[in-house]
Amino acid sequence: MRVFLDTNVLVGAFLTRGICEDVLNVVLAEHQLVLGESVLTELRRVLEKKMRMDPELADEALAFLRREAMIPSSAPSLPLPVRDPDDVVLFSEAIAGLAEVVVTGDGDILEAEEALPLSVVTPRGFWKLILRRGRS
Repeated sequence: MRVFLDTNVLVGAFLTRGICEDVLNVVLAEHQLVLGESVLTELRRVLEKKMRMDPELADEALAFLRREAMIPSSAPSLPLPVRDPDDVVLFSEAIAGLAEVVVTGDGDILEAEEALPLSVVTPRGFWKLILRRGRS
């Protein structure tokens, strides 16, 4: 499965032990990670400015993700009916990367699922999704 991880999931994966870290690990081991330039840019900003991560460590985290992820070279902005215009870029990147699911903790993004050609789930919802697929 092609899985697009939102910035908040990646921040949780790199800075805490828990479900976000587990989601990133299972995606890397068993699925195809899809990311967009907007997520990588926001991740750097959050890691360095909000979380005060050393810039060299942030560079290593982003270099790792660039090696492991499929990152679409271009993602035309799509006319998507979402509440937050900033989310259009995220969804456009996910769709350009042929992602089947977006994993996020952002309520605005979660609410947009009905208008999209892909699933949008929380990290816990992703676990439920892969468990259901494993049983079928």
